[in-house]
Amino acid sequence: MHAAAAARGPAALHVATVDHGLRPEAREEAGAVARQAEALGIPHAILTWDPDGSHPGTGIQAAARAARYRLLAAHAAEIGAKRLLTAHTRDDQAETVLMRLCAGSGPAGLAGMRVERNLGGGLTLARPFLALSKAALVAWCDARGIAYLRDPSNSDGRFARARLRRVLPLLAEEGLTAERLARLADRAARDDAALGQAAEDALDRLASPGEGAWSLDGRALAALPEAVALRVLDRALERAGAPAGRLERLERLGATLLPALQQGRALRRTFRGFLIAADPQGTIRLTPAPPRAAIRGDDLLGNG
Repeated sequence: MHAAAAARGPAALHVATVDHGLRPEAREEAGAVARQAEALGIPHAILTWDPDGSHPGTGIQAAARAARYRLLAAHAAEIGAKRLLTAHTRDDQAETVLMRLCAGSGPAGLAGMRVERNLGGGLTLARPFLALSKAALVAWCDARGIAYLRDPSNSDGRFARARLRRVLPLLAEEGLTAERLARLADRAARDDAALGQAAEDALDRLASPGEGAWSLDGRALAALPEAVALRVLDRALERAGAPAGRLERLERLGATLLPALQQGRALRRTFRGFLIAADPQGTIRLTPAPPRAAIRGDDLLGNG
């Protein structure tokens, strides 16, 4: 990136390292990056994660990842950067796909990390090495005498990603290589994009936003392929203001709602803070759930 940015001037590239405060060596490692950046004439910043003085006791890697992107996005905004580049490789992609496969993810999850993703605020996250193996990246550094560090948490058996990393060589012996897992991600991303576009087109036809409520043509919704119908419902809820939710819960809702629509039965459910009411004529209305129902989350309100 230093070579690519040289023609655009010294301000074209900045480097930032996040010190999560999880290991005593991390500060010195960040300092080593700072010294390499200084030798190349690249501005560098060390960003420190300080979650009110204490780190969470569980889900530490997920919390650290969220904090890392939050700090990097804030730094990008501060310096006026429009693109945030990370060095994720094909091996990282394979591990991500395998983790999501274990979690029972659908196509969106199995698509893994995207080459580019909009983070909002005019910032794009890009992963230029996503098709490159980690071995190739390490060999490139070795050939040029570029020092690098190995994060010991990558082999810490307390973390699921580290445990799966040990399994990958065994899976590769059976043919499930990092290349094939990455290819699965590409195919899942392709199919998810097609299903997503079909859902957007259908939502534009079936939805009618109103004052404090959304209406959907339920009979037309139930006639769609289930994969598309569930996405239409999910996007309608998002547009109405509902928070994102898990695929399993959406599938459970669809398993009761879609048959009711096909049979002309009334149905009422609370889901993601919204009341979903289908009448016998097939109209679905999405309205914010009453406070008591919203507290009950996705509990059933009963068949109308």
